[in-house]
Amino acid sequence: MTTATLPLPALREIADGVHVFEQLPGGWCINNAGLVTGGGRAILIDTVATEARARRLREEVESIAPGGPDIVVNTHFHGDHVFGNSHFVPRATVVAAEGTRSDMAESGLGLCHLWPDVDWGHTELALPDLTFRDSLTLRAGGLTVELFELAPAHTASDVVAWVPERRVLFTGDVAWSGVTPFVLMGSIEGSLRAIDRFRALGPEIVVSGHGAVGGPEVLDATEAYLRWIRGLAEQGLRDGRSPLEAARAAGPGEFSGLLDPERLVGNLHRAYAELRGLPPGARIDVVTPFREMVEFNGGLPVCHA
Repeated sequence: MTTATLPLPALREIADGVHVFEQLPGGWCINNAGLVTGGGRAILIDTVATEARARRLREEVESIAPGGPDIVVNTHFHGDHVFGNSHFVPRATVVAAEGTRSDMAESGLGLCHLWPDVDWGHTELALPDLTFRDSLTLRAGGLTVELFELAPAHTASDVVAWVPERRVLFTGDVAWSGVTPFVLMGSIEGSLRAIDRFRALGPEIVVSGHGAVGGPEVLDATEAYLRWIRGLAEQGLRDGRSPLEAARAAGPGEFSGLLDPERLVGNLHRAYAELRGLPPGARIDVVTPFREMVEFNGGLPVCHA
């Protein structure tokens, strides 16, 4: 399937002044973005993976905020959330956690090499102009966008955006909706702590980094999967199985309906490492787990970007 065969996404309003660019079904590199507007200001939360998708996103944003956003927030460094930055600068200031900027600079355009058949288009890396640690508050008219850093969760450094006046939470890839979570570069335990923090906010609308917009049930589903992974890892270590062997023995289980089930292998690698004492978010080899994910899947996972 190519990009042209997927329906073109559009921004839709999910609360007064809050919009989502929902790219379904939400698998590899098919992520969501958000837009918060008010008082003549516009804040875009994440961009997209390819030139074609970035151009579409820009068209949609400009239909609501002529001239484009004033600020672009990157929730983490993965290319599907940041490759579109260059289509919004220099007008927009790109904001991210300090750790995200350094990870972006290090990883560069490496994601493109994982799926060489994807039409990435002309892609330039536009690094964040403004970085922060812990938290940052932005405003668009009467709406507040509270950014806070979670380190680690999906990656070693993630940012989520909370719009308290509308009870809308943009989780980035810390939470997932109908798509298998992925914490190979982050932390099982850190992600579970993040979910607890999300619940304390009391969100009514949850926009995950991938998959359909939902409510607090998105947090419940993500937590259930992560706890299942941790249990599989504990059993696998007791049985002397490798992460790949444990994944083959368990299969997707009750989570067979989620997209991209091959991520089970990568998640088990992270869970094993943490159970063996590796600090949450500390770096591990990601090449071997990805190769094993391909083996488990019977081929390279499909990317519809």
